[in-house]
Amino acid sequence: MLAVLSPGQGAQKPGFLTPWLALPGVEARLREWSALAGVDLVHLGTQADADEIKDTARTQPLLVAAALLAGEHLPMSDVALVAGHSVGELGAAALAGVLSAEAALTLAGVRGREMAAACALEPTGMAAVLGGDPDEVVAAIEAHGLHAANRNGTGQIVAAGSLDGLDKLAAEPPTRARIARLKVAGAFHTPYMAPAEAALAAAAAGITPADPTRVLLSNLDGTAVDRGQEMVQRLVRQVTAPVRWDLCMRTLAELGVTGVIELPPAGTLAGLVKRELKGEGAPEIVTLNTPDDLPAARNLIARQAQTEGKHA
Repeated sequence: MLAVLSPGQGAQKPGFLTPWLALPGVEARLREWSALAGVDLVHLGTQADADEIKDTARTQPLLVAAALLAGEHLPMSDVALVAGHSVGELGAAALAGVLSAEAALTLAGVRGREMAAACALEPTGMAAVLGGDPDEVVAAIEAHGLHAANRNGTGQIVAAGSLDGLDKLAAEPPTRARIARLKVAGAFHTPYMAPAEAALAAAAAGITPADPTRVLLSNLDGTAVDRGQEMVQRLVRQVTAPVRWDLCMRTLAELGVTGVIELPPAGTLAGLVKRELKGEGAPEIVTLNTPDDLPAARNLIARQAQTEGKHA
C-alpha cells in the first residue's frame, strides 16, 4: 500500500514553489486559488522571505496549494491512502475527493486568518519536549496548565499554552527530556483557538463534501474516515484538538504501508516516518520537492500499484 502525505505549518521554505511555476498552467492555477484564499500564492511561493511565509494567515493556504499542485501531477487514482499533518489535512481531504480544490483553498484561507487572529488575543506559544517518558511528559505539560498539542511520534511531544506555563516547563523539564521553544504565533490545537474553530465551522457549513475515494486518515485519532461529512467535522474540530500524528503513523504500520510520498515542501513527515517505521518492512520514501522529483514519485506509485495488482 502506498501513502501520500501532506505536510503542515513549519515545513515551508522561501521560494519552494519557484520550480513548479515552470510547468504549464501552474501560475494560472495559483492565481485562481489566490483569489479564493485571499493571499498572493505566486508571490508567497516564489519571492516572499522566511518571515513573510511564517505568518499563519499566509502559510496555511500556501501549504494546501503546494500539496494540490503536486497532486495534480501524480496518478492519484493509483494511490491507496492519503493523510495530512494539521493544515495538511485540508490538502489530503481534497486529494481524497472529500473537498474540491476550490473548497480546500477557501477553508485554508479562513483557517489561517482566523487562527492568526486568535493568536493575537493573548500571548501564547509552543515548545517541543524532546525525549523523556511519554506519560511523564504529558503529566508535566498538564501540571503547568499546558496542553499536549502535537504528538509527533517517539520522543517528540509539543506543549502549548501560556508563555508563563512554558517558562515553568522549561525551568522544570521532565526527566531525560529537553525543551525547545518553537517560533510560532501562538498555541495552535488548543482551546485558545476556539474563535478560529467557530469561524471555520461557519465557513464549512456552506460546503457539501463527498465521501473519500481512498483511505483518508484523521489527525484526531489516526483512524480512517469513510464519510465526507464526518471528515469535515473533524477538520473543524482539529483547530482546537491535538494532532495525533503518532497514531496516524501507527495506522500506516498496521495497514502495511510499503511506500510513502511526501508532498512539497517535503522532508518533515518523511523524517518522522523514517524514525518511527524502521527495520524490516520499512516503507520506501520519496520526498517530492520539485518537478525533478516527479519521475521518482510516479515510479514508486507504478511499482506499488503493480505489486498490489499481483496480490489482488
